[in-house]
Amino acid sequence: MNIKQILSIVVILSLVLLATYLFAQKSVKSAEVSTATATFKQSAKQPTSVTQKASDGIKVTFVELGSVNCAPCIMMAKIMDEIEKEYDGQVLVRFHDVNSILGRPYAQKYGIRVIPTQVFLDKEGKEYYRHEGFFPKEELVQVLKMRGVE
Repeated sequence: MNIKQILSIVVILSLVLLATYLFAQKSVKSAEVSTATATFKQSAKQPTSVTQKASDGIKVTFVELGSVNCAPCIMMAKIMDEIEKEYDGQVLVRFHDVNSILGRPYAQKYGIRVIPTQVFLDKEGKEYYRHEGFFPKEELVQVLKMRGVE
């Protein structure tokens, strides 16, 4: 073997090792799923049904349509958790990952153009408000109050 062949083998092995390392790092990061992302994944499996809770005092269903891979959507996850805790019994919070097989029908159902999109449904399941993009909690709470959430 000449020096060029040896150098070529060393370069190829180095690239393979680098690719393996980078893949491992990506796997570690994706394994460190934040609480918000875990909530996304759990909520995405739950069916959205306004009527299932309307009789239980639910005044508003807050539907978040986004993706677990979208930065503004991940920022919204914390707000969704807070709303769900603070307005338990009054607000039903649902998340649909519109980039997943289970969530795609909701993107079509709600006519989503951008993510995240927040859709607010009244007791009867009729949309009364919609917002596109990141929605600050203070403004979101005002939309909830439009339908008597206290």
